[in-house]
Amino acid sequence: MAERSVNKVLLLGRLGRDAEVAYTSSQTAVTKFSIATTRRWKDQASGEWMSETDWVNVVMWRNEGLAP
Repeated sequence: MAERSVNKVLLLGRLGRDAEVAYTSSQTAVTKFSIATTRRWKDQASGEWMSETDWVNVVMWRNEGLAP
């Protein structure tokens, strides 16, 4: 028998677009938005600061954990 588990993720970044809320035919809320996270590091060869932005698409069911 499979055990139930919960994965917890903490993303810190900037909101990429306004959240869009839609409802399934059974009136379950589904919220979609994107978050931009940027990481910075110093290039060892050139000594210049570098940065790279990653975009994370988030889909939340039933708006669980959504804080105002």
